[in-house]
Amino acid sequence: EKKIIQTDTILGTYNSADYETKRLYAPAKDGKLVPITFAYKKGMKQDGNNPLYLTSYGSYGASNTIGFGSPWISLLDRGFIVAIAHIRGSDDLGNQWYEDGKLFNKKNTFTDFIACTEFLIEQKYTNPNRIAIEGASAGGLLMGAVTNMRPDLYKCVLAGVPFVDVINTMLDETLPLTTFEFEEWGNPKQKDYYNYMRSYSPYDNVEKKSYPNILASAGYNDSQVGYWEPAKWVAKLRELKTDTNLLLLKTSMSGGHGGSSGRYTQLKDLAFQIAFMMRCLGVKENYITVKGKVVDVNNTEIPFVNVFIEGTTVGTISNAEG
Repeated sequence: EKKIIQTDTILGTYNSADYETKRLYAPAKDGKLVPITFAYKKGMKQDGNNPLYLTSYGSYGASNTIGFGSPWISLLDRGFIVAIAHIRGSDDLGNQWYEDGKLFNKKNTFTDFIACTEFLIEQKYTNPNRIAIEGASAGGLLMGAVTNMRPDLYKCVLAGVPFVDVINTMLDETLPLTTFEFEEWGNPKQKDYYNYMRSYSPYDNVEKKSYPNILASAGYNDSQVGYWEPAKWVAKLRELKTDTNLLLLKTSMSGGHGGSSGRYTQLKDLAFQIAFMMRCLGVKENYITVKGKVVDVNNTEIPFVNVFIEGTTVGTISNAEG
């Protein structure tokens, strides 16, 4: 029996009763069942037309933490399904789940993520034109790999400081993390490891074909994933891709692996990502404009314009018409 020990108060108009959370299991390529945790606002129709934000990491045995995130409320209130894929390479189902997603088993990470995507489509939660995926660092490698493997499944890709030039980075032992990383990816100076890593490295597998809309971010001072990795990846995509979809590289000249410093700068970066995703998926805002006049202490009329997002208190206030 579960018992709630503590509940934190969320400021604003948030009401937990407005949302639902589910856990489903997607059959992987080899028959394993991959958990998917997802949330949505009540009233969601399972008609295959919901915008989906799907995220994961899948490396180093790092767990995909399930917890409240205020930015997710912004998505849920706009009709998004927010989902986490608990793929191999994480330790979400124990250490063996991690071992089955590293070294010569690394491709399980990518095929698990694809299986989760296909399952959510088959279950009529969404469709390929309404799917945005997100991952950062090694999760950015995941984004690059699945985009190469199944670009037809996704409409929008958010790749944060992505580890996409696997071979060249792992061959350069002057970089601070390379030798330590051999335990996770293998040593490409050994032929078997080289061939396997080469088969999934995102940069090395870009092809002349159509790709989704992509937003890649980099930090100029990133000591873990050099800014040149996403820069090279984007340059190669620009050279080879055959579509007219958006392909943006956004570099923080003061940022590191964790992005720009400062609370407000990070919020602006997050807002940029959400705006990019909404544009790609065709999610539009419904605005309500309120015009009127007020008087100051001298009884002078001052026109105002308030613009709010429908159904919220989020908006702008101006003391002049127009």
